Amino acid sequence: MKTCPNKRSGQSGFTLVEIAIVLVIIGLLLGGILKGQEMITNAKTKNVINDFNGVTAAVNSYQDRYRALPGDELNATVAARWPGPPIAVGGDGNGALCTGACVPVSPYNTTPAAPASTYEPGLFWMHLRLAGFVPGPTTGVASTAQPNNAANGIIGVQANSGTSMSVGANIVCSSNLPDKIASAVDTQMDDAVAGTGQVRGQLQGGPNPAVGAASSTYVETGANQYLVCKSL
Repeated sequence: MKTCPNKRSGQSGFTLVEIAIVLVIIGLLLGGILKGQEMITNAKTKNVINDFNGVTAAVNSYQDRYRALPGDELNATVAARWPGPPIAVGGDGNGALCTGACVPVSPYNTTPAAPASTYEPGLFWMHLRLAGFVPGPTTGVASTAQPNNAANGIIGVQANSGTSMSVGANIVCSSNLPDKIASAVDTQMDDAVAGTGQVRGQLQGGPNPAVGAASSTYVETGANQYLVCKSL
């Protein structure tokens, strides 16, 4: 009796060429994703830098026109300058974006319930908007609200009294910046060190924190967020 020889299974594995093609496709997809993430990070970094430069330019333009600091200007109470309700209110004219002698410091991250002459960080945005140097509403509570940044945070100003976040009397801050963006902003605008120079970074413990002490370095974990401030 003859026996039939064993037949090989009809299934076959991938050839080396097929595996190579799959690996190339996976590599291209990963490269595209990483490149896309890098482009998004670079775009947000440029937006944050433009925000800082834009605020500085707006302040300089306001000072050239009115010879005063927006938010702190006494003469902003003159109704004839910006006719129509509400009559703009002015600051105390002491050169610092805070109330009276800056005790306590009026924080960048608090918006008053209504425009008030005692809250200069809010009047700062109101005066610039009324003067046409920055976009935004010019009436009601929204006229004193901080604008948003590209990282779902806010841009605000305050006096620099009692902080280590920069040098000079006043600072402008941008919150909730991812670690890579914060580091890139400092690198492109200053000395790349969180704790020194005109631009400084503070590791956040939560969204839109109060201004405190600058961190010594930027630590890129992929989860860290920083409050970045510069002199105004």
